[in-house]
Amino acid sequence: MSELITPKEYTPVISSLETQRAIKKIKDYFQQELAYGLNLRRVSAPLFVDPKTGLNDNLSGIERRVNFTLKGLDEREVEIVQSLAKWKRMALGKYGIKPGHGIYTDMNAIRRDEELDNLHSVYVDQWDWEKVITKDQRNTEYLHETVTTIYNAIKNLGDYVNRLYRDLQTEIPNEIYFITTQELEDLYPNKTDKEREDLICQAHGAVFIEKIGGVLKSGQKHDDRSPDYDDWELNGDIILWNDVLEKAFEVSSMGIRVDAEAMDRQLTLAGADDRRTQSFHQAILNDELPYSIGGGIGQSRLCMFFLRKAHIGEVQASVWSDKMINDCKKHNIFLL
Repeated sequence: MSELITPKEYTPVISSLETQRAIKKIKDYFQQELAYGLNLRRVSAPLFVDPKTGLNDNLSGIERRVNFTLKGLDEREVEIVQSLAKWKRMALGKYGIKPGHGIYTDMNAIRRDEELDNLHSVYVDQWDWEKVITKDQRNTEYLHETVTTIYNAIKNLGDYVNRLYRDLQTEIPNEIYFITTQELEDLYPNKTDKEREDLICQAHGAVFIEKIGGVLKSGQKHDDRSPDYDDWELNGDIILWNDVLEKAFEVSSMGIRVDAEAMDRQLTLAGADDRRTQSFHQAILNDELPYSIGGGIGQSRLCMFFLRKAHIGEVQASVWSDKMINDCKKHNIFLL
């Protein structure tokens, strides 16, 4: 368990019951903004997948996935999804989605190896989205355009919550600031990756940190990314400054997805060539799936941020240690 942050003199602005009402309003409002801005249609998504397909997200490659067997399928093993990054791209091809259009879905996952703290739970809920693009749109300009559209939806959500609850006023900048991981390392060469995120977010309020996954000049990575969905040169995280916790607060990870060339290169760099035989990877390497851009946006994260909560357990029901529950209660943080 990571260190718990307990803001001084913290008191929830709205009650737990009113929080439940607010969560519904926030989720309804934001998914409409997202779907309209990116031209997305809602679809149903799986809770578990067959591991042999390679569709499950490997995240950084070290997290253990939750698996179980199914009696009705001769005890065949399936895995709870960790995200839908790969499944969505397969779905675009299956549904015959055309360039300029896409899909979004509610993604629920279990991440059993998560370090539990104010921001992290074993239960993950996010909007997963994916959009078909053309080969010519696989560039930084289109990535930035899409990030700006998503950020505008977040900004509109903030204005909506501020109108609903006059005692809940959260201001974020009108524009998001773009910086690469290498530029960030050059700016703060003697800081850790998380310290850099805190410093740049405190300075600008809202930041898109791009080009995550590759090795920097220092020989270190800013953060790990699986080699088989995002193109490490065309991806990034949307991060806001959280003035309740006084730290950087990631709300979205996204990117333009790998083409055959990027997949081939990144699998080798990551030492993951064994994945090449899986059906998803074969489809990419053989140019059988559409080019796409996509990502995930944390549902509980957005609720927590705009409802000015100190702990993600105030906006979602999950499991926590007795120590965390008791420590939170002592500081007016009441977990659902």
